[in-house]
Parts: sequence; C-alpha cells; structure tokens
Amino acid sequence: MTIEQLKYAAEAILFASGEAVDIKDIASALEQDVKTMASIMAELMDDYEDRGVQIIQVDTAYQMCTRSEYFDCIKKLYQAPKRKVLSNTLLETLAIIAYRQPVTKGQIEEIRGVSADHAVNKLVEYNLVDEVGRLDAPGKPILFGTTDEFLRYFGFKALENMPELPEAGDQLRLEIQQELDFIKE
Repeated sequence: MTIEQLKYAAEAILFASGEAVDIKDIASALEQDVKTMASIMAELMDDYEDRGVQIIQVDTAYQMCTRSEYFDCIKKLYQAPKRKVLSNTLLETLAIIAYRQPVTKGQIEEIRGVSADHAVNKLVEYNLVDEVGRLDAPGKPILFGTTDEFLRYFGFKALENMPELPEAGDQLRLEIQQELDFIKE
C-alpha cells in the first residue's frame, strides 16, 4: 500500500470504530510497524486540521471525533423533536382507537374493513398507542388505547378534550358498544 492508501485505511478504521484505537492495533491491521503508522497518523491528523471532525491522540491510541466548537450545532440536531409522519391509514386507525378505546385489532379491522396489523404496530412504535389489557373473550385479544404521547402530539390535556364526533358517530358508537357488549357476554 502507498502512504496515501495507508492514511485512507487508517481513517476508515477510526471512522468505523467510533472509539479510540491503539496504534498497535492499527499497525497490525495494516501490516505496518508502529513507527511507520505513528508517522502516517501524524500526517492524517494534519489533514483534518481545518475540518468539522478531527483525529485526536489519546495516549497511544487515536480517535476520530467532532470538534468541540460544533458541539452546540450537534446538540440542537438531537434535541429537536422529530414529528412523526402519520399517513391517512395511521390517522384513521388512531381515530378509531382514540374514540373507541379500549379496542382490539379485530374490532379495528371490522370498522376499517382491512387488516390493521401494520397500522397498529406503527402506532405502538410511535408510542401513540399501547396495550391496555386483554379482552375477556376466547383467545384473550389485546386491547389498545392511546398514550400520554398521543395527548401531547395532538395538544390535548385529556381525552375529554378531543372533538366530539358528529351525530352519525353517536349511532356508530352505539352500534360498536352493542357489539362490544355482545362480545363480552
């Protein structure tokens, strides 16, 4: 390997490691002696002198890391809340759960007319929905309800603050409640 190739290989090792790597380990991986690698590492450190990342020496090890002057930029990135993107399918499923909770996947599927596995699993992953128990029926299906994250996401203080369903919703609510009562019997 040429000197440039050794520098690139050492750079790749440090990047992949994410931690400090001892010069002996770098030299061994690149089949070089420690003295040669120390010289190459010094050149590599110089190459990173004016960049957002740097290579530092910690005793006999080297590590690739960000420069301290960019700490605030990185901190802002990871502190910024990431809004979950909810597709129409997820919103529809979430609305059913929110207004009918506790509800099983089977009941959601009955209302939607399609499988609810993916939607419910995604809502659980987003921490908008969680298991709240099991229905006392054959197979003991899981009951789902909304979480505190659901309230925060939509800006509700409590479930009672959710908008009322139109009157057609009252009829649907009554029918679903009758079905739930029938299933419980």
